[in-house]
Amino acid sequence: MTDQKDPIETSDDIHEDVGDLKTVREQVKAALDAGDEQTLIDLLDPLPRSAALRQLLALDADDRDQLLRILPVEVAAELVEEAPYEAATDLVERMEAGRAAEILDELSSDLQADLIGGIELAGAEAILAKFDPEDADDVRRLAEYDDETAGGLMVAEAFSFPDTATVGSVLRGMVSDDDDFERYRGQHPYVVDADNHPVGVVSLRGLLTAKRSEKLNSIMVAPLTVGVATTLDELQDLFDEHNFLGLPVVEEDGSLVGVVSRSAVDAAALERSESESLKRQGVVGDEVRAMPLWLRSRRRLAWLSANIVLNIIAASVISAYEETLAAVIAIAVFLPMVSDMSGCSGNQAVGVTMRELSLGIVQPKDAFRVWVKEISVGVINGLALGVLIGIVCWIWKGNPWLGVVIGTALAINTMIAVSIGGVVPLLLKKLNQDPAAASGPLLTTITDMAGFFLVLSMASLMMPLLL
Repeated sequence: MTDQKDPIETSDDIHEDVGDLKTVREQVKAALDAGDEQTLIDLLDPLPRSAALRQLLALDADDRDQLLRILPVEVAAELVEEAPYEAATDLVERMEAGRAAEILDELSSDLQADLIGGIELAGAEAILAKFDPEDADDVRRLAEYDDETAGGLMVAEAFSFPDTATVGSVLRGMVSDDDDFERYRGQHPYVVDADNHPVGVVSLRGLLTAKRSEKLNSIMVAPLTVGVATTLDELQDLFDEHNFLGLPVVEEDGSLVGVVSRSAVDAAALERSESESLKRQGVVGDEVRAMPLWLRSRRRLAWLSANIVLNIIAASVISAYEETLAAVIAIAVFLPMVSDMSGCSGNQAVGVTMRELSLGIVQPKDAFRVWVKEISVGVINGLALGVLIGIVCWIWKGNPWLGVVIGTALAINTMIAVSIGGVVPLLLKKLNQDPAAASGPLLTTITDMAGFFLVLSMASLMMPLLL
């Protein structure tokens, strides 16, 4: 019996095992230096696009520019499509306008709009000047919509036919115009009236089983449409309720302007979740290491510099109780535990509030109700954790009063942490600040300060019992 490959092994994995991407990188660099276009194509074209993108981003900026000029337009477009948003925007912005237009023309209209929207106005208009005027207008229109709405997520290419068309004419068009049909990515045909208002949708199965002479309006069903301002959360709910691959998008006047797909909504939701997670860790924007050094450094320093100030404030609390720490050194062992465990409870509260904000379940006006819910959990968990760590302190250090100090501090600080974690994101949202980016640092600083203060102030008051 012959050995079989692991079914989950990807072509990317196989190529890395066999081809040694480090060697490929050296060959790419050598071919670039020699201006050997054919060798570059032979090296990169067979690679999976994720592996080819790694080769591209490993080069310095000038070499990346040269490589994208040399590669066939289709390959270059696939690399731009594969790249993270900010990296893709930088790649396009550095191109000559004509080359950028050729590459963007290979992409879907929603991605064209995203990239054009991220480029400085003068450069964007220079690229759009190379487009077909009608396509350029579509891109400008799409770029105006908010990224997390149906208008921002849709593609302008809608697979639509007039209500007077027959089944036969639609099928003939699909067979004779394969390139255009591919652009619709398997959309069901939408039926529109004379004013371009969607009045029906036809299943592909219905087309194939109906008589060729039948008109579309005799086999269509009423469509479910969404407005251009429909939010990402509302779109998620709709796709959860209905087993559709896409929904037609209409303007305020009811005219069909595009189609938003289930896959685009899922990708946007995942991207938002990843972005919020990165912001809580102090990573702002869509950072990749191929981006300019000073840009990456500046973005990180903005967050880290603010954290320095917050940590100095927290450290000043410890400094104010140096005598207590010197007298009861065992307290120093438990200070990190109190701040860390409280911080974990607070982060749980932040996570729940951020999720409810994203789902539209809570709004800033619900802050008091959210606090009541969180403090209820905080009292129960705080008491449980306080008793647990108090017993550990007693057994470990042999002093029950030390257990009382540490346990009480942890219980109270847990209540403080869940209150902050539950309410602060709502307050930041009300102030039009980013709750994902700011909640973490505020929570960490306040729980650290409160934890240190509670432990050290109670220890100072109970000093005779602790010695």
